[in-house]
Amino acid sequence: MSRTFAIGDIHGGLKALEQVLEKAQVTPKDKLIFLGDYVDGWSQSPQVLDFLIALNSTHNCVFIRGNHDDLLLKWFKEKTHNDMWFHHGGEATVNAYKNISTENIEQHIAFLETLENYHLDKKNRLFVHAGFTNLNGVEYEYFPKMFYWERTLWETALALDPNMDTKNLRYPKRLTLYEEIYIGHTPVTRIEETTPVQMANVWNVDTGAAFKGPLTIINVDTKEFWQSEPLYKIYKKEKGRN
Repeated sequence: MSRTFAIGDIHGGLKALEQVLEKAQVTPKDKLIFLGDYVDGWSQSPQVLDFLIALNSTHNCVFIRGNHDDLLLKWFKEKTHNDMWFHHGGEATVNAYKNISTENIEQHIAFLETLENYHLDKKNRLFVHAGFTNLNGVEYEYFPKMFYWERTLWETALALDPNMDTKNLRYPKRLTLYEEIYIGHTPVTRIEETTPVQMANVWNVDTGAAFKGPLTIINVDTKEFWQSEPLYKIYKKEKGRN
């Protein structure tokens, strides 16, 4: 029987990714939906992309675009970077690519260009890195970068009165459009959690792997999840995005 998994922000932590795939006993029959931010933070960003490219040839994968993935692609193409990216995980990525061949980098560029802004499955479940702003849904989004940059969807879900009826005229329309919404981008460690958090119908699967949290994979049907060790314990000599 096939299962559908969502995987949170990896941020260059290949060893953590290998751990969660093994713990969940993922098989080629399963569907894997990666929520973005494969790079920036720990030292194995190039190896993460190599792993995902290979995995895509043997498994049913969906790769969502994260803001850090977009920043890396921009660096590849423009050969420049801004200081904010450099100090928020980009430095580790720049250093990691110093010994990567031009041919390998071209493969990574091709992969990054194929990333999807969002994925909507047959059960009306939305998978997106950050969120969306248009009240009519993702297909009407005026600003595509919001799919991997915005935070208001999660902030709205966090602030919402859990007792408010979805038919209330004040209930956020965005949250009524989809059965469930799976996101990453804003780590739940900001609210002192290290496991997936559900607020309204939004599931946040970014459990802080870029910092001192673990990487998480979740079965979106059963809500069972598996986690790696906290990445600062896996990469003991590195700082990640801490």
